[in-house]
Amino acid sequence: MEKRIKRRYRIVEIGILTLLLAAIRFFEQDLFYDPLIVFFKSDYLLGIIPPMDMAKLMINLSLRYSLNSIISLAIIYICFRDLGILKFSILLYAALYIMATSVFIFLVLNIEREHYLALFYVRRFLIHPLFLLILLPAFYYYRLMSYGKT
Repeated sequence: MEKRIKRRYRIVEIGILTLLLAAIRFFEQDLFYDPLIVFFKSDYLLGIIPPMDMAKLMINLSLRYSLNSIISLAIIYICFRDLGILKFSILLYAALYIMATSVFIFLVLNIEREHYLALFYVRRFLIHPLFLLILLPAFYYYRLMSYGKT
């Protein structure tokens, strides 16, 4: 009985965190500076990339990545209650941030029309919690395999 109550609390916690992720997405234009939002909503393959304050864009991109990452890491921890998985996830999120921001900066500074799609996807990895959708099933599968070996 007590285990079922704990499970319900975990589901509620994950639900609240998921709503926070949705709120970040819903209020993105109000919360974050990102001229690329409007650019990519239009017919961007025919347009010219808008002028932007690169420092302000990177600060806001980093803030959004950090918020999404913290919430995603909380979801991962609540799902698995394993500090090893959490530490590994933190390292993966940090490595992804370093790689993706490096590529993003390179693409923005050396932008040409044929790179717009690459910029779109790299930016998407930075501003949306896509990594969570990759890690949850991977850790679940890992957990299933590790239980099967014991």
